[in-house]
Amino acid sequence: MSVTLILIIITVGISLYAFQNESLMHKWIFQPYAVQRDNSWYRFVTSGFLHADFTHLFFNMFTLFFFGQAVEQTFAVIFGAETGILVYLLLYIGGIIISDIPTYFKHRNDPPYRALGASGGVASVVFSSILFYPTNDICLYGLLCIPGFILGVLYILYSYYSGKRMGDNINHDAHLYGAVYGFVLSLVLVPRALPSFVEQIANWRLF
Repeated sequence: MSVTLILIIITVGISLYAFQNESLMHKWIFQPYAVQRDNSWYRFVTSGFLHADFTHLFFNMFTLFFFGQAVEQTFAVIFGAETGILVYLLLYIGGIIISDIPTYFKHRNDPPYRALGASGGVASVVFSSILFYPTNDICLYGLLCIPGFILGVLYILYSYYSGKRMGDNINHDAHLYGAVYGFVLSLVLVPRALPSFVEQIANWRLF
């Protein structure tokens, strides 16, 4: 069984359990004020295995399923099976943690603020995939298909400006920093991916 499937099973199991267990949800959710107050740093990780509802959980795990296995296999080919797993976990778990650091500093004195979800880790995996396979189409809702490198630019711009507006309950900052982390980490680990990335985009044709 792939690491991606194991992560999905664990996340679904914990999220479903937390839907019925307010105590666990309260203890594990990302609350910057609580982290600062009682040093509950584990929330940087545990909040990535919680979700707000079934829709939130489904879309994150659906995305992770389709992108995660490709990235996991890519790392296995480059680094070998065992090291590839460690690199993949560094990408995913690291994305969950790193993506919440700006949120921590922004809201550490804001007691009501809470955040949860695997979006930072999922964004890291998606943007790692974009680095390795930039011209592969990414289909939104199975209808609108756009090459990864174009969608990536649009996603970054949307997340940046939405994070500035803060007009909804979505942590767009986590999406943004998770995406940047995933792309940069993959590039640092596999520097030769950059020439391939540029070459694939240069050879891409709309028709």
